[in-house]
Amino acid sequence: MGFGDLLEQVGSTGRFQILHVTLLCIPVLLMASHNLLQNFVAAVPPHYCSAHTNLSQYQLSPQEVLTITVPLDQAGKHQRCRRYVAPQWHLLGRNGTLKSQEQEEFDADVGLQGCTDGWSYNMTEMSSTIITEWDLVCDLRSLKQMGQTIYMGGVLVGAIFLGSPADKFGRRILLLISHLLMAVSGTCAAFSTSFPIFCLCRFGCGMALSGLGLNTFSLIVEWIPTRVRTAVGTLTGYCYTLGQLILALVAYFVRDWRWLTLAVSSPFYVFFIYAWWFHESSRWLVISNKYDQAIKNLKSVAKMNGRHEEGDKIDIQMLQESMKKEMSCSQGTYTVLDLFRTPTMRKMTVCLSAVWLSTSFAYYGLSMDLQKFGVDIYLIQVIFGAVDFPAKVVITVSMSFIGRRPSQSGALIIAGVTILANLLVPYDQQMVRTSLAVVGKGCLAASFNCCYLYAGELFPTIIRQNGMGWVSMTARVGAMVAPMVLLSGDYTPWLPGLIYGGAPIISGVAAIFLPETLGSPLPDTIQDVEDRGSGRSCETSPKEAVILQDTQENLLKQVA
Repeated sequence: MGFGDLLEQVGSTGRFQILHVTLLCIPVLLMASHNLLQNFVAAVPPHYCSAHTNLSQYQLSPQEVLTITVPLDQAGKHQRCRRYVAPQWHLLGRNGTLKSQEQEEFDADVGLQGCTDGWSYNMTEMSSTIITEWDLVCDLRSLKQMGQTIYMGGVLVGAIFLGSPADKFGRRILLLISHLLMAVSGTCAAFSTSFPIFCLCRFGCGMALSGLGLNTFSLIVEWIPTRVRTAVGTLTGYCYTLGQLILALVAYFVRDWRWLTLAVSSPFYVFFIYAWWFHESSRWLVISNKYDQAIKNLKSVAKMNGRHEEGDKIDIQMLQESMKKEMSCSQGTYTVLDLFRTPTMRKMTVCLSAVWLSTSFAYYGLSMDLQKFGVDIYLIQVIFGAVDFPAKVVITVSMSFIGRRPSQSGALIIAGVTILANLLVPYDQQMVRTSLAVVGKGCLAASFNCCYLYAGELFPTIIRQNGMGWVSMTARVGAMVAPMVLLSGDYTPWLPGLIYGGAPIISGVAAIFLPETLGSPLPDTIQDVEDRGSGRSCETSPKEAVILQDTQENLLKQVA
């Protein structure tokens, strides 16, 4: 008897599983809100230097004040970070504008200065953002991207402190901590009195998000049978996608950054309260030698599913017998270094690292700068979220019929080409630019789905967790670096697009060197990987074949 058989005995798809999965999926709806919150709370409104204080005594319209205080740039638009040293009253009577060279000579004659009296913001779309709150413009504009980088740093640190320790302390307790941390950190961020405090709180939100994702996923898959994991995994993935649409809806009606941050954070207090009901994974309890609690949880599940008699039959001996198959592949101690010790493993790890890093890098580089498309940010957020639905369907079909390798490589290369193509489209062609960006974003979302399954099938069973942890870390590094690349656009406008488009193409080429796994048994040991790399087939016994088949089906849950 395997643990799956024991789960069938107490009910594997009954009322408990339905309620359990539903309650765990609800917080996933708000995970995207925190990942992409920067698009709204840090939106940069049109801004100009505030007028000289002595102008308040004159009856001037806003446009007249702008004309006599703010110079024009080479494009004929008012500059955002400089003003005239003194008001230029004679400009009120001028018809037309000066040529570029004439404007420069005029500015040099009259003298320019920085925004010594602060900035004036056009708040027609939003009532306030962190940009207007702490004047993160001009010389301080890089702090906007720094804030998102700090948040992504929290996601990386959270995986270390709220993800990995789950094998020692359990999934449930770390999920509770993550819920509370997200609620408290989000609330504190909403009431921050300075930008450094805001960044610190957002770092806490990033940590909590990692803990939520990793432990929610574990609790879901460890209480449901293999046959429904693909469907449940797909449902969970679509919850995150739906969350992108929910963010756009909430942000549309809540235009103040403090209230918006509070709106997407305060529900986690409710999630924290009902999370106490969750049952700890009985698989983990048995492995941790906590048999009494495991039996208690299984009997509780049996009761809720209406199988009292089957639950009463469970004892310690039955639990120990049920975990033999799960423990059969866990012998020995392996570290991340084993990913690089042998030639085939080393090549595979390097290629997968490039795929994960560039996918995350380009995905967040494209998703975190919605204002550059010149379209309403609420509309573009809805479009960017909605494109994930067909993208996930297409990549799933492609992986099943064409193969993992061409699907992974193709998604990355197409994404890179569309991003690069956008560099050639004039800024005023908003429809074309937006369409190309949507296709690119959809391909990157598809690449994310593909690389989860593909990496899980490539790494051998004995070191799969270490391998998945390594490539997940490279993805988070890519997400951290992505916001900072946008800063290069201040000096070379086309450079961010070139980097965001070039990285997926390079990694798409690297993916070609990975082995195909469609229809192949999962490797069990590092030697299996080396044999596959050298062209030798790996023979498995009937018992091993059953174990590998079960594990491969488990991995399908990550398709979403």
